[in-house]
Amino acid sequence: MALSVIILAAGKGTRMKSDLPKVLHKIAHKPMVEHIIDTVCELGCDTVNLVYGHGGDLLKSSLSHKQVNWCLQAEQLGTGHAVMQAVDNIGDKDDVLILVGDAPLISGDTLKRLINAKQSAELALLTVDLDDPTGMGRIVRDNTNNITEIVEHKDASDEQRRINEINTGMMIMQGNNLKRWLGQLSSDNAQNEYYLTDVIAMAASEGLQISSAQPDWHREVEGVNNRVQLASLERAYQFKQAEILMHSGASLADPSRIDVRGNISIGKDLSVDVNVVFEGNVVIGNNVSIGANCILRDCEIGDNTKIEAFSLVEQAKVDNNCTLGPYARLRPGADLREGAKVGNFVEVKKAVIGKGAKVNHLSYIGDADVGAGSNIGAGTITCNYDGVNKFKTTIGEGVFVGSNSSLVAPVNIDAGATIGAGSTVTKDVEKDSLAIARGKQRNISGWQKPVKKK
Repeated sequence: MALSVIILAAGKGTRMKSDLPKVLHKIAHKPMVEHIIDTVCELGCDTVNLVYGHGGDLLKSSLSHKQVNWCLQAEQLGTGHAVMQAVDNIGDKDDVLILVGDAPLISGDTLKRLINAKQSAELALLTVDLDDPTGMGRIVRDNTNNITEIVEHKDASDEQRRINEINTGMMIMQGNNLKRWLGQLSSDNAQNEYYLTDVIAMAASEGLQISSAQPDWHREVEGVNNRVQLASLERAYQFKQAEILMHSGASLADPSRIDVRGNISIGKDLSVDVNVVFEGNVVIGNNVSIGANCILRDCEIGDNTKIEAFSLVEQAKVDNNCTLGPYARLRPGADLREGAKVGNFVEVKKAVIGKGAKVNHLSYIGDADVGAGSNIGAGTITCNYDGVNKFKTTIGEGVFVGSNSSLVAPVNIDAGATIGAGSTVTKDVEKDSLAIARGKQRNISGWQKPVKKK
């Protein structure tokens, strides 16, 4: 049986105080609604129908890489009316999973539980028990514990408001039932809206079985209405990511001070200090240590590598047994081979640092190959840009580059060569030779220092 999903994402989100549609506000650098789309796609759903309204152009632009059916709700006439906009894409025999677009933490396991609950019923609801359910729709059950209806808080009696089990807005039913019930909805209520929740009473009146499921973690079903709630869910999401990392073999100095904004795969015995951020796709090997305040973005880190504090690694590859930082920056295309060392205030871009090579201090190495075992002195720069084009610097194995040298590309430094400190090298340097390119020193005796004018 096909699984069709309807995601309700048409609300403006006035309390967000933003020109951005509410569902495009981000958790872990990804729009809330995209989290939900990704989760249902992992379930293997057949179609995703996104009901949108406010900020449609922004939504379509932000989610252009997602395969969804766009269903416009031009007027905001309630959740039932929103679902009506998607029914043309629903088959009569489809299982139709209805979700809300501002609850980004909903998990695949919880949705599977809801789908399974529907197998023994005509309709299944996702509910949750809250200590304070104020403002939420209540689940009303009969004396045999069967669900009979959902009553919105504003329409509930005093007795019904004492119910702690609430509606999450998420449910599943067969397509033909959904279409029939939508045709019977009325807007005769306090809000003059078509409530999707009214289909529960319709199913009960027909004597159909209504089942329910609940999440393991109540925060999965929390929605976002303002930036305070958005920030709270961000921390909840990060807490869960920290738990996953620790269960996978990571030691976190403080689980509340780590951010995962993408996908991370780790080996055994990862050590992470405070305020570390992982973004994009990050792969980390065994016995890796990451110091405080580092950012790792779309990169690979090999076994036994140590990354010191305040380092940034972006679209780079770091092999086994390397040392990086503190205050190092690896830009896209940086490739550190086994045992290489990049030290403090060193920037590497689109360059290979060979096996065991060292760039320890205050240097820029861009568009370059540095051979195995070479040593690059402090303050060295590969001058790779002439204002229009980029050129490459090639440094052979076992080369020693003295401090404060400028290597003007394109240039080749052959194996075993030595560059004298303070040199500006513009020509190729032969194997095992010494290159010195600097002005001749003059010492002038009796030099009269300038004095300050009165």
